[in-house]
Amino acid sequence: MGIFGKLFGSEEQQPKEEEKALPWQVLNSIDMLDKIEELSTTKTQVIFKHSTRCGISRMVLKNFEMGFDLTESQVDLYYLDLLNHRDISSEIAAKFQVFHESPQMIVLRNRNVVHHSSHSEITAEALHRFV
Repeated sequence: MGIFGKLFGSEEQQPKEEEKALPWQVLNSIDMLDKIEELSTTKTQVIFKHSTRCGISRMVLKNFEMGFDLTESQVDLYYLDLLNHRDISSEIAAKFQVFHESPQMIVLRNRNVVHHSSHSEITAEALHRFV
């Protein structure tokens, strides 16, 4: 610890909160959409559309991850990099009849979109209603 830390701070280091890694599955193929639709009959499926160059999208993703407290047995999470897979985003819009937004969270149950949100409306708490 530096001299200012010794003078004005505590000698004890505060442990940093450990970041939890979410079980994201990379959505990188249009063919995966049929699988996600099928899996939605037994478990909630979530697609997170993210623009890797957008600061707002990055902030929304980080806030979602910090608030996420569900287990892999409750929900499957899919991460779509919009810059590399705009074709998949377009197919999601057509297949599930959801207007494209970024960032965007799409929740599927029983082959149907039961919720979709964008920007600050994307929260882990909102997801709880559909699990």
